[in-house]
Amino acid sequence: MVNRPIAKICSLLFCCFFHTIHISAQGTIDLTKLQDEAVHWIQEYIRVNTINPPGNEIAGAEFLAGIFDEEGIEYEMAESAPGRGNIWAWLDGGNEPGLMLLHHIDVVPADEKFWDTDPLSGELKDGYIYGRGTLDTKTSGILHLASFIALHRSGIALNRKVLYMATADEEAGGAYGAGWLVEHRPELFRDIGFLLNEGGGGVLIGDNVQFGVEVTQKVPYWLHLSATGAAGHGSNPPVSYASVKLVEALERLRLHQFKPNILPVMDEYFKEIADQHPEPWRTRFRDIASAVSEPGVLHELQNYAPGLHRLTRNTCSITRFQGSEKINVVSPEVWAEVDCRLLPDQDPEAWLEEMRGVLGEEIKVEVLMGFTPAVSSSDTDLYRTMKQVALEAFPEARFVPTMMGGFTDSHFFRDLGIVSYGFQANTTPREDLPGVHGNNERVREQDVRQGVEMTLKILERFAAEGPVLKD
Repeated sequence: MVNRPIAKICSLLFCCFFHTIHISAQGTIDLTKLQDEAVHWIQEYIRVNTINPPGNEIAGAEFLAGIFDEEGIEYEMAESAPGRGNIWAWLDGGNEPGLMLLHHIDVVPADEKFWDTDPLSGELKDGYIYGRGTLDTKTSGILHLASFIALHRSGIALNRKVLYMATADEEAGGAYGAGWLVEHRPELFRDIGFLLNEGGGGVLIGDNVQFGVEVTQKVPYWLHLSATGAAGHGSNPPVSYASVKLVEALERLRLHQFKPNILPVMDEYFKEIADQHPEPWRTRFRDIASAVSEPGVLHELQNYAPGLHRLTRNTCSITRFQGSEKINVVSPEVWAEVDCRLLPDQDPEAWLEEMRGVLGEEIKVEVLMGFTPAVSSSDTDLYRTMKQVALEAFPEARFVPTMMGGFTDSHFFRDLGIVSYGFQANTTPREDLPGVHGNNERVREQDVRQGVEMTLKILERFAAEGPVLKD
């Protein structure tokens, strides 16, 4: 672990006639310069290889540490295992519940032969920054960083502590990152009341903008299924054996229809997005609960918009198999793994009983991972501040709470009672969203610049003592 308070304190005072954000009586921040720095930092951060596996997040933590050193900001680093680095820095403030800014350092693998650029190049081309992590979540981390540093440079008094944190291993479940810190450094979170993390933000659909704030997420339940039976020679198959038992069970699971269940937050969300969709979906989304109860509509929705379908019911994807290691051997044991996602109002034990009933008595079911469901209220000053800032920038936009079909590290902190939101304060064209875990992941430079300004406004209004932004 490293704790390196730096004696050198950098006090920066910039002035720009058109692009100055006034933060306090002590000084002003040159917005254009801050945005330029953010663009540069994202490019450099992308070039730090933190692909998980193996992670090597310590390299990303060292990159952030170098910036904190230059700014004279106190921070700490900790490795949960060799190379699995985590870093956090803080600005002290008043007694209001603290605000944590969270992102993960690790990124998923990328196959260069399917990309137009080197996935770790951070190349700026035609108004886009390319690279693995530009959408998930190194840009988010830099938007937080730029705003955090701006508050530090200004010397503004804060009404609450602001904690900046970058963690390891989110892409594999967070055991070496957020989960490890919650277990081994619980004191870091005792005065934290709010969290901003990945999971939501603005989507640009044609000329329309839709802001979604993740307030809850589907709960992952990853299952290991196994079957056993007689072994033998492949030329002499038994009537029933392990592979057949498992294949038959998986086919029953494939055909099984989990009942739809529309949560109130999703009913509101579907109503808000209805006008953006053609008929018959426009009418169906205005009363989604009734629509999905009609025969065939769920299947139609899965074909039309899989990302929306998954928000209406529990789902399972069959993702891994293993049987015999030799083609002419009937294996005595075979297994498969299944990625299931539960709606957050579900009883996991009741759901497991449903799964066992579908799979049958001859299939052994083991839970590899399962999280606790939780929902964060949208009735908070932070939510209202985010909405205010977003609608000032995009007055015609919609701004609604939503549920995430995937999962993030937010569940670790909701378990601690911390109000946690998934929200990145900028917009992303809908056509760029497949870059998340896909090919040619990229972020528009203008969205980075917009995100710096919007994120800083949110922090100022929520964490500063009194009004600090001047027109």
